[in-house]
Amino acid sequence: MLCRLTIRDFVLVDRLELEFQAGFGTLTGETGAGKSILVDALAFALGERADAGLVRSGGERAEVTAEFDLDGSTAAGWLRKHDLDSDGSLLLRRLVDTNGRSRAYLNGSPVTVQQLREVAERLVDIHGQHAHQSLLRSDAQRALLDSHARLEPLLAEVATAWRDWREARDSLDVASQGIEALAAEREQLAWQLGELETLGFSLAEWQALNDDHRRLAHAASLVEGAQLSLQVLAEGDTACEARVATVANRLEGLAEYDPALSEVACLLQSAQTELAEAISALRRYASHVELDPQRLNELERRIEAVLDCARKFRCKPDELPALLARCQERLTVLGEAADLDGLAKRLAAAGERYGQLAQRLSAERTAAASTLGREVSQVMQQLALGGGSFEVALVPVAGGNASGLEQIEFRVAGLAGDQSRSLAKVASGGELSRISLAIQVVTSQAARVPTLIFDEVDVGIGGGVAEVVGRLLRELGVERQVLCVTHLPQVAARANWQWLVSKTADAGQVRSRVATLDGERRVEEIARMLGGIEITAITRQHAREMLQL
Repeated sequence: MLCRLTIRDFVLVDRLELEFQAGFGTLTGETGAGKSILVDALAFALGERADAGLVRSGGERAEVTAEFDLDGSTAAGWLRKHDLDSDGSLLLRRLVDTNGRSRAYLNGSPVTVQQLREVAERLVDIHGQHAHQSLLRSDAQRALLDSHARLEPLLAEVATAWRDWREARDSLDVASQGIEALAAEREQLAWQLGELETLGFSLAEWQALNDDHRRLAHAASLVEGAQLSLQVLAEGDTACEARVATVANRLEGLAEYDPALSEVACLLQSAQTELAEAISALRRYASHVELDPQRLNELERRIEAVLDCARKFRCKPDELPALLARCQERLTVLGEAADLDGLAKRLAAAGERYGQLAQRLSAERTAAASTLGREVSQVMQQLALGGGSFEVALVPVAGGNASGLEQIEFRVAGLAGDQSRSLAKVASGGELSRISLAIQVVTSQAARVPTLIFDEVDVGIGGGVAEVVGRLLRELGVERQVLCVTHLPQVAARANWQWLVSKTADAGQVRSRVATLDGERRVEEIARMLGGIEITAITRQHAREMLQL
């Protein structure tokens, strides 16, 4: 239930805080006072379009905060699913600045506008004053029937199955029309794949080839260098190893006379050790390095084969493995595309699934259409549309579409002859408003949201019909919170509570104000709605009688 609405700098409202009650309440006031602005403010908080025009003149930003009691609402489960804290209540806040940038919060946590709308669908259902106009559109009629019958999940499955069926059909058409081109491409890819697989190339082998080639190509230089080094270090007449040993021994002897030479002698002994290890390593290396012209020729032939293949496919050698993978993947795809039998089977399976789901949707719609038609017809009798009956027709669509096997058409019989005809062709403006209200009352009774708002949906209705409208809305208010913006005293008098919206001018600024009406103040407002400018004692007495009912 909506508990509180706080509005700051929104259109004509500078500062306003409203405490809502349970049951059926009405907003009344002169035309242009700002009644619908309050509904617009709530709609803005619930995720409707935001722009800079919503900011009151002179304000920096518009801000609307709505507080809800979540008792009995499915919104509590939605909040848990999205890890948003809730203690049984929900604080919903939205802002828009003069640049048109908006922000939204749920219980203090920033959220997207889409998330705002998702939770709003579980909280409030707003029926606008132009709802009867949308009822003339086939898509709106289908959406209303599907929503009333809770068929949205099944409809989503049907739409998915339709897309799968269409994609399967397109794939088969493309494969059938381009079979020769596909065959040529497959032949080309098969040749490329054969060349690459015959080469048997890998990045690891390429690295090893280059390393081995560098070593063998410079084998003579390596052997010569190793032998020269051994001559200088160990094997020549003036080899370093022997001369370093001589110097080390000499200094070690002299250290007996001057200890300062001991450190130098120790360093030379260490150098002897490392020099011996280096000589040993060089001898091992020299014994293994050998000239191998045959192996070098093999390596060069292999490297040339790789380079030839890379030039053939206009890529670098290290790109050949990736090219091989792409060829294999594309051949797999083309193999599937060329499998006409497989594509035909896929198309048949997709078509069968779509048909099963669409027929199930049709069956559900047929049952829901019968129930909705009967219930709306009953309410129509109460709204001075006696003899009229409402029907929801399922008109077949050849081949079906993403919405199923039929389009929905609202029809009425008994208003302009006995024959059932389309709502758009039968009803006058006043009749259309009453039929729309009947539909909204029926569909709202089955709604899952706890708060229903009707924004001047009773336009074109008066007299005894208005009394019935007020009674129907009050009955809705027994189990739900109902708020109605109205100009009809018969509707306002039926409300459990009533607010008066007025407009004032202060220092050149126009502002909307809301006052709670009770006692004589409510009598005066009902009398104003009844009598216009001049309110007489008889008008006030009539107002009291209406409220007593």
